Amino acid sequence: MTSQDDTVRAYDLDASAYAEASPPEPVWVRATIAELLAELGPGARVLEIGSGGGRDALLLEESGFTVRRTDITPGFVALLREQGHACDLLDPLTDDLTSPEGPYDVVWANASLLHVARPDLATVLARLADVTRPGGFLCASVKEGDGEGWSTHGSVSSPRHFTYWRDEPLRDVVGRSGWEHVNVHPLRARAQQESWLGVSAVRGRLDP
Repeated sequence: MTSQDDTVRAYDLDASAYAEASPPEPVWVRATIAELLAELGPGARVLEIGSGGGRDALLLEESGFTVRRTDITPGFVALLREQGHACDLLDPLTDDLTSPEGPYDVVWANASLLHVARPDLATVLARLADVTRPGGFLCASVKEGDGEGWSTHGSVSSPRHFTYWRDEPLRDVVGRSGWEHVNVHPLRARAQQESWLGVSAVRGRLDP
């Protein structure tokens, strides 16, 4: 099994516990959603990568966005479907990301891309750019640090694999993957007082 397989299995075993233990949304989440709403207006289409327990999607919808929920973990997909939400089982590295309605206005990936292996992140980001309209937005967060590692903290009892990032390498990989105006900034208002990095970027214009 790969590190991704083990991580998916860890979330799968404790999907309900993870969802129940999710803290209230950080201040930066609400602030980012408010900024997106001011820029795009109600009805903008969001592709969420890693919906997890569904907290962010609910807030996005309450703010007027249309959200496509997705997750790579079957347990989270089943949980959200039980709650009455459409949710797709989706691996952003390999699965088809397109939508019959056309390109998305926003890609939302809060605390999900940190499970993508370092060599694969550029591919994932480029695939996400391909399904985002020119001028659309990327909003993401990853853990700040060096290297990679396994963790058993929180409500998930089995080990999960994390890839840590610093500002400049992260800014570089996003900028090489079809995104412009890349902004990487610290996020520190989280339950475990860990250091996180927020990422925002704009989909570059397509070549003529």
